[in-house]
Amino acid sequence: MNPIKKPSLDGITLEMIVTQLSEGIGWEAMGDAVPIRCFTFDPSIKSSLKFLRRTPWARKKVEQLYLYHLQSRATDRFP
Repeated sequence: MNPIKKPSLDGITLEMIVTQLSEGIGWEAMGDAVPIRCFTFDPSIKSSLKFLRRTPWARKKVEQLYLYHLQSRATDRFP
């Protein structure tokens, strides 16, 4: 039996992360998980990228949310 590999952020841009999360779980869920204004008030990819590039703690939380989202999707496929 092969263990499930942990996903990595190698080759993944911040724009790809925000786009996939917004399409996958939606802005409301993103705002619940990481309560920042660019997710909760008039959210957009552009405003989110601007804020996240300037705010390391928020970027780290969004990256963790992305990895969690990838892991949960992988475990859903392989019960």
